[in-house]
Amino acid sequence: MAKRVNVAVGVIKSIDASGETIYFLTKRLEEAHQGGKWEFPGGKVETDETVAQALFRELKEEVDIEILSCSPLMVVYHNYSDKEVCLNVFIVDNFQGQPASQEGLVDGWFSLESLKELDFPEANKEIIDQLPE
Repeated sequence: MAKRVNVAVGVIKSIDASGETIYFLTKRLEEAHQGGKWEFPGGKVETDETVAQALFRELKEEVDIEILSCSPLMVVYHNYSDKEVCLNVFIVDNFQGQPASQEGLVDGWFSLESLKELDFPEANKEIIDQLPE
């Protein structure tokens, strides 16, 4: 039986100077599970925390932002050959600080159109499909 991992995911969004909605991503290290692919920041929910607590903790640790408020977007279940993931996805559009990888990962801001051209883990593709045009 595949290992099940419960994950809190933050779709960090902002508006650029031209008024276009942009999304913040990080690129997984090559040696990581699903290595070399882009993803929305987040991480595993620990045994002693809620999904919301995990989201706040992970985004502070990974990209150094403080979430002021967020809203649930969706839950994605995906079965990889070696693990099953449950992604608890939140839109994060009210935060303090400027997101930047704290773990040496490549990061950047991308338009919705450019998200569709990037290489994501399969479980993340459903998220992109749910983002408003």
